[in-house]
Amino acid sequence: MNKAKKKKMKKEVVWAYLFILVPLSTFIIFTIYPVITSVITSFQKYRPLGSEWVGFSNYVSTFKSSLFYKALKNTAVYTVITVPIGILMSFIVSIMIVPFRKGIQSFFKGAFYLPAIASGVALSFVWKWIYDPLPSGLLNSLLRFFGVSNQNWLGSSKTAMASLIIMAVFGGLGQNIIIYIAALLGIDPTYYEAAEIDGSTFLQKVRYVVWPLVKPTTVFLAITSVINGFQSFQTAYLMTGGGPDNATTMAGLLIFNRAFKYFEYGEACAQALLLAMIIAVFAILQFKVSANDVEY
Repeated sequence: MNKAKKKKMKKEVVWAYLFILVPLSTFIIFTIYPVITSVITSFQKYRPLGSEWVGFSNYVSTFKSSLFYKALKNTAVYTVITVPIGILMSFIVSIMIVPFRKGIQSFFKGAFYLPAIASGVALSFVWKWIYDPLPSGLLNSLLRFFGVSNQNWLGSSKTAMASLIIMAVFGGLGQNIIIYIAALLGIDPTYYEAAEIDGSTFLQKVRYVVWPLVKPTTVFLAITSVINGFQSFQTAYLMTGGGPDNATTMAGLLIFNRAFKYFEYGEACAQALLLAMIIAVFAILQFKVSANDVEY
């Protein structure tokens, strides 16, 4: 290799490292550094002018807290219900959209995806209007025609969690639908032709052709949805504040309150790290169980 080529390669390597440096620096500053700081803070009684080292005290307090277990239970219930329902509804809607022409497909994709790009605060206010406990509330007005009496949807411990779940399911359909449609459009038409030659019905095609071929997509959506479900914060914070009687207090909201309401930063970091470990365990188990039948 002559000197000119060596010089050119060195120049390219330098530029490559410069381009990598920007995202790498961002990752270190906004991800690695906060994680390391959180781990250290979880063993401290945090004070702005000098923290006190307390060992595992914050973890012990967390494990003794009944509210922590209630928040984990609420989070698990919320996730276990929203994830399968959301994925199933997204799959069904995607199958209904795919047969249409591109223009109509684009319309439906835009309509369903719009809530995903809208402000979460704005969507929360819309849903609060829907769940308005007054007789003039949209949901109460609709149900009155079926003889259902007025309900305080967000103010009752019997209906508050169900109300958040319904909002989460319908608000999260758009992104899943877009991903499913992309997967469905990538299926080779010869599979459908072979199924038709065998005399398969529409449901048989879905069961034996479509569903197995989009299983990698389903695994991906399931894992990311579980992670998002366990990290849920905004919905509970804006809609109910965790009430009534902590019926909708999620793990993320509990951590937020410990840090920024009660200023127990050490305990908040301990709870955040425990939640991260729980999410990691669930994600790994889910991936291993689901990936056994999936070929990538």
